[in-house]
Amino acid sequence: MKPWETVEKEQVPEVGEVVLARRDNEYVLRVRGQTLMSSRQHGSEAALADAGCAHLVGTEKARVLVGGLGFGFTVRAVLDRLEPSARVVVAELLPSVVTWNRGILASLAKAPLEDSRVTVVEGDVGRLMRKQSGAFDAILLDVDNGPSALTHPDNESLYDITGVSVAYGALRPKGTLVVWSAGPSPAFVKRLEDVGFTVQVLKPAAHGTKGPRHTLFVAQRIGKGPASVPSRQGKRPGRGG
Repeated sequence: MKPWETVEKEQVPEVGEVVLARRDNEYVLRVRGQTLMSSRQHGSEAALADAGCAHLVGTEKARVLVGGLGFGFTVRAVLDRLEPSARVVVAELLPSVVTWNRGILASLAKAPLEDSRVTVVEGDVGRLMRKQSGAFDAILLDVDNGPSALTHPDNESLYDITGVSVAYGALRPKGTLVVWSAGPSPAFVKRLEDVGFTVQVLKPAAHGTKGPRHTLFVAQRIGKGPASVPSRQGKRPGRGG
């Protein structure tokens, strides 16, 4: 088997070493030596878009937030499901990932960042949500490996009760939050329900109908939700898709 070739590498403050590696036509992204994603397995990213945007088919001026750019597969799948009047905001903490998606990785997902409907925000998705009350019809979070499989401790702030409340507050009435995870988490489901979401758990395959099963927490906003949430700071690498 051919060895992995390092294509790009960057040392990111408070995150560590970020490496883009390639073997034949497959790319992987590693943070501090741990693989976050592979370009070979992105079936669950398409399922993420399906779950988050199903209620937006035919909707004019829908607004969607994608947390975690990754290889661009989630953003591409979202764009393919939305109308020309839609707007998609992509929050990505690592500038290098954005740069690679505009360059060497652009062809993987048919250059989604070149679509005029897309705005890229280089920064923390949790902080962006706190500033965007009632702004989105759907929020798709593909950050780290989920609430029970963190690769970076700062990411916990997205999945704790405060982070869940922030996501709830950033959604419009009947908006949908979808969270990608490497595996199940009953505690996270309860947290979502505690702030007022109704929750469905899906198990899409990583590659079409094959490969490992990932977990999607699909949560719909109901009611008015919490009036306010505590302020929280933090930086995290995004898994993305």
